[in-house]
Amino acid sequence: MSRYIDSSVLVASLLPDDPDHVACDALMMAQGNWTSPHSLNETFATLTGGRLGARIDADVAARMIRESIRPCIQFVELTVDEILVAQSQARKQGVRGGGIYDYMHLIAARKIGVERLNTLNLSDFQHLHRQGDPLIEKP
Repeated sequence: MSRYIDSSVLVASLLPDDPDHVACDALMMAQGNWTSPHSLNETFATLTGGRLGARIDADVAARMIRESIRPCIQFVELTVDEILVAQSQARKQGVRGGGIYDYMHLIAARKIGVERLNTLNLSDFQHLHRQGDPLIEKP
């Protein structure tokens, strides 16, 4: 099975104290995982930004991503033209502000034709979902 994994799942897979760690870590061990390179930046920002209640050192966060995420996942990139087309459709899709980042994850998942998009933030994606899109689900 192929799946696109957003940064919320990546973060939880790295943090043993996270309530979703076990499910997310197990998902990362499965075959067929995809994400975008941008997810690595979102993961780094979350780990080092202090929003989790603790701020992880940048060098440690970079090593965690390199050693624990990179070997388990394939990457898909959007071209500049794909991004510009998606942005031109944003208003019609109800996308504004920071929602563009989740929308781009969905566009990337559509591009590679995965069956599922895994996230811990279901509501961020459900309103973007259209017929034929990957199933949006929590690990």
